[in-house]
Amino acid sequence: MKVLHTADWHIGQLFHGHDRTYEHQQFLYWLVQTIKDEQVGVLLISGDVFDQSNPSAAAVKMFYRFLNQATKANPHLQIIVTAGNHDSAPRLESPKPLLESSNIHIIGLIEKDEAGNIDYEKLIIPLKDQTGATKAWCLAIPFLRIGDYPVIPNADNPYAEGIAALYQQVYQHALAKKQNGQAIICMGHLHTQQAEITDLDTTERLIMGGVEHISPASFHEDINYVALGHIHKAQRIGGKEHIRYCGSPLPMSFSELHYKHQVLVFTLNEKGISSPQPIEVPLAIPLLRVPSTHSSLPDVLLALQQLPDTNGDPGFPPYLQVCVLLDGPEPSLRHQVEKASAGKHVRLTKIDSRYRNASAGATQEQPFSHDRLNELKPLDVFTRVYESKYNTPVPEAIQQLFNQVAQEVSQIQAT
Repeated sequence: MKVLHTADWHIGQLFHGHDRTYEHQQFLYWLVQTIKDEQVGVLLISGDVFDQSNPSAAAVKMFYRFLNQATKANPHLQIIVTAGNHDSAPRLESPKPLLESSNIHIIGLIEKDEAGNIDYEKLIIPLKDQTGATKAWCLAIPFLRIGDYPVIPNADNPYAEGIAALYQQVYQHALAKKQNGQAIICMGHLHTQQAEITDLDTTERLIMGGVEHISPASFHEDINYVALGHIHKAQRIGGKEHIRYCGSPLPMSFSELHYKHQVLVFTLNEKGISSPQPIEVPLAIPLLRVPSTHSSLPDVLLALQQLPDTNGDPGFPPYLQVCVLLDGPEPSLRHQVEKASAGKHVRLTKIDSRYRNASAGATQEQPFSHDRLNELKPLDVFTRVYESKYNTPVPEAIQQLFNQVAQEVSQIQAT
């Protein structure tokens, strides 16, 4: 029985303001065909189906259309969906009673009894072959929020230790069900230690000072496969072949320019599982960086002018990132870039500006104390910030404008 692992679809996401409906739809069409071609029996979606907790009606319709098409492509297909941190767990679970009749299981919430005890049985799903025989047990664990996991008294890291305890306990419940020849796999939407992150992961994921990092040891060594979501780059964790992030199917930032997005497929057999194999996801809209390295503005404008024209092409042009190296602030930068790229077969998405570091060897100043900061005049603060960012003295004209604004503010405060 083949299992396909995917995660982090983020349906409804905007890429620097650009709608991605076409890209998501192309991915889902491809996924349905892949399920059919690979004869996939189990589909695991490890969180972040949607990009927002309140997705649009169009995004929801796209997801349920996919479920319908996937189950038609393989009537014996089992689909297990867990909620991610971007998903609304109650909203994702709302059609659960109806979908379970089609072998579609959605786990968003950690259910508890009146005494506050976790109902671990609700997190354990049997994986059956076409004859109805149970081949494996899936620990379907969604993104865990405060209150979802056990409280560990005197824990050094209550979050990480609580999540580890939940995984250990749900494994013990599954072990009581397991029979000879049956495997145990689990799902998770979390940030593990040693995970390699992308630009978007850096800005979005590291929100708890590192305490959210979960040790790979949290997953029992006898678990055959750990299907993870949350980090957007496909990778093994802890050097283990069976602990995997599949990564996002669509690029989430320009740092993924040369990165091949994928899903993972493995086979359940009597010995456990086969080695997971990646299947590359076709890129519906490519990323383009011009120039390839940060260059002077004249060189950038020349490179943009040499791009191919649209010539009435109705297709979806590449997303364009422009990389420019400046000596100082350039107020007309966007206008010049837009003018140079007008009529070209690209979609201007991002201008990444950097400034020449004339003082690269200089020692970085220490932060000011609160008392020292209070002693500085507004112009002193502005000058330090300007010089720190642009590595050049503040032009006299800008100083005069700043003094004028500061004087007007002082007059308003005085009245």
